[in-house]
Amino acid sequence: MPSGGVRIVAAVEAGKGAVVLAAGLELFAFLHRDVQAVAERIVEHFHLNPASRTPRILLDAAGALTDERLVVLAMGAIAYSTLRFVEAYGLWRERRWAEWFAVVAGSLYIPIELYELARRVTWIRFGLLAVNVSIVVYLARVLWQARRQAAQN
Repeated sequence: MPSGGVRIVAAVEAGKGAVVLAAGLELFAFLHRDVQAVAERIVEHFHLNPASRTPRILLDAAGALTDERLVVLAMGAIAYSTLRFVEAYGLWRERRWAEWFAVVAGSLYIPIELYELARRVTWIRFGLLAVNVSIVVYLARVLWQARRQAAQN
């Protein structure tokens, strides 16, 4: 029977996969549409200053989107979500390969999260780093304990 902690990690990974899949599929809705005009309406709707930093990034990115880029982004999101779902399945079924995969994949994000936190400290960035480090440490401990147990048998 899988431990509760591993099942929680599996659920988190499945949740990440679902969010990214939904976002990727939503990108297909913007095919053959003026994405720049949609971005301008969003900025206007929220009464944001289009000359300020964040709205400008959104508007510039929207202006650079073509149908081909939208398809590439959507396919990338679908591929990423597939990896998350496979990882979640493996963790739920307590497969060693999934635990190793989760430790390696989670560890790859830590330097990026540290860099982002060093650039600007926010509670969200700190929280994401803390959750990711906790998951990596927890799963590394699960793997270590399984290895010790196997050596004793």
